[in-house]
Amino acid sequence: MAYVQVLPEYGLVVDPMVGIVTTAGVSYTPVLEQVAELEKITDDLVGMLSGEGNFLASFPNREGILNVAGGVTAFWYGMAVGLLIAGVVVLGLL
Repeated sequence: MAYVQVLPEYGLVVDPMVGIVTTAGVSYTPVLEQVAELEKITDDLVGMLSGEGNFLASFPNREGILNVAGGVTAFWYGMAVGLLIAGVVVLGLL
């Protein structure tokens, strides 16, 4: 791969494939690919907060499943806390 020299006395070149200034022999292409992958993952995590849409690695036709899962989870946590409070009240009356 060819580089365009920017400042030869400092060893700085431009990587024409990526378009950024680097030191000679060092390419930031693998780093930029990993950053792009992390951006996809963070967009997926932020998208989960709305409860709509689809996970990045989920099966098709699973849109809106986060709302259902959140409702079921809230129901079971509510049952557990409610039964715990009811048990404490019953034991307190004995």
